[in-house]
Amino acid sequence: MFAGEGPPEQTNRRFHYLAAGSKAKRLSTAFDSVTLYGEDPHGRPDVYGKVGNSGVSIATLDDAKKLYSGFDLNDPATSVSMTINGPAPTILAFFLNAAIDQACEKHIVAHGLEPAVRARIDEIYGDRPRPHYEGDLPDGHDGLGLMLLGVTGDQVLDADTYHQLRLETLGRVRGTVQADILKEDQAQNTCIFSAEFSLRMMGDIQQFFIENQIDNFYSVSISGYHMAEAGANPISQLAFTLANGFTYVEYYLSRGMDIDDFAPNFSFFFSNGTDPEYAVIGRVARRVWAKAIKHRYGGNERSQKLKYHIQTSGRSLHAQEISFNDIRTTLQALYAIYDNTNSLHTNAYDEAITTPSEDSVRRAVAIQLIINRELGLAKNENPLQGSFVIEYLTDLVEAAVLEEFDRLSSRGGVLGAMERQYQRTRIQEESLYYERRKETGEHPIIGVNTYLSPEGSPIETAKKLIRSTDDDKRRRLKEIETFQSRNSRASPQALIDLQRSAVGGGNVFQVLMETAKFASLGQITSALFEIGGRYRRNM
Repeated sequence: MFAGEGPPEQTNRRFHYLAAGSKAKRLSTAFDSVTLYGEDPHGRPDVYGKVGNSGVSIATLDDAKKLYSGFDLNDPATSVSMTINGPAPTILAFFLNAAIDQACEKHIVAHGLEPAVRARIDEIYGDRPRPHYEGDLPDGHDGLGLMLLGVTGDQVLDADTYHQLRLETLGRVRGTVQADILKEDQAQNTCIFSAEFSLRMMGDIQQFFIENQIDNFYSVSISGYHMAEAGANPISQLAFTLANGFTYVEYYLSRGMDIDDFAPNFSFFFSNGTDPEYAVIGRVARRVWAKAIKHRYGGNERSQKLKYHIQTSGRSLHAQEISFNDIRTTLQALYAIYDNTNSLHTNAYDEAITTPSEDSVRRAVAIQLIINRELGLAKNENPLQGSFVIEYLTDLVEAAVLEEFDRLSSRGGVLGAMERQYQRTRIQEESLYYERRKETGEHPIIGVNTYLSPEGSPIETAKKLIRSTDDDKRRRLKEIETFQSRNSRASPQALIDLQRSAVGGGNVFQVLMETAKFASLGQITSALFEIGGRYRRNM
């Protein structure tokens, strides 16, 4: 259930639409480019037009509360995935605090504390207006997550009760934050801090997870999807992704963490195209990972288990014969399900030209539902296991991945290869090779370069582009201005404490959990720029 558009309320309504009737709530979040680069909504021309477009605009804890409101973040049936990398620590801090405050709300209601809490909030605000959820609540929304907008649980509950609820929530909350900074340098380009500082914050997050026994949340989603979208073939996608994973392992071990304390918090994310190698991408990943974790790092059985998510290929969606896109997506979904993926996202057919409509999203979800509920063979796990071609492909792909590992090692490992732009160059070369074969027709794509319609399969354009409105943008600017004004006394010291922790060698994320209550995303990013430096690509 991947969604993200406009202000938080708009995406919250889309989440409720997608989750209607499902016992399990799997909320996957796309953020706008302003958020992806760690900035606040702003009137500057290069920022204003991007606010709320191609993703949801999130800049404060209140935004996160509204985004996931109406979903019980403490329920094991709810899992939240956040596709964010450079500013991932801050967005994760917003999310965890939102989950903690939901637990506080439930405690307040269960113990009949609403009158006392309302009185305390009135005391804090006086005559000032409180933040609120804009518009009507969608069907299925019970109001959870909105009681403490503008305040946090520790402001309305005693310290012991809040501390206990915080511990319990951190132990229960489920989900994933992408936070894969190596892949960003190699393919996607939303790095904001220096690579060294980004790695340090990733390590701080994992250390925080270990110390607070956060066992049900993935601290990183090691991603090959974006490499594939940038042009990598299936072998390079898999090899580079696994190599990045082992680099994180080595770094966390160097910080004194135990393999069995952090490896279970790793997840992986791959693309599925229609090439034959995609039929075994999960099998090979699991085989290589399990061997290395067991024999090189001495990890236990749980650490050896690689969990991965598949998203069907966005690159395979075309603006010609656009209705054919669902056929390709269905075949890619079959690959994933037959290869026993842990979770799956199916793209909407019209993503080639616009943000998906409700109709196209319903069709995309239906692809999964029909395979899982109607297709008999899919009711068996690994139905193709043991067939000659699957076993043969598995061995071939594994051998190719190990050869790529040798090439990376000869260049000083992942980080050494990145200094020479090796991964980026390979991806660009493979992208050019694919595009050339597509243009010449050597690689047939039905309705695009062969078997064209009588009209020539013209490129289709969107009848209506889904974009955030000027009213939405102006409201976002007003909300961030009000938030910063409201916290103008608390935020300066919170930001100073964050910087001192970074300079003093403390756990930055531990302090960030508190800073996120009073400072906006842009304020936090600016404060950390002064300590960790801005990202600059090695040319």
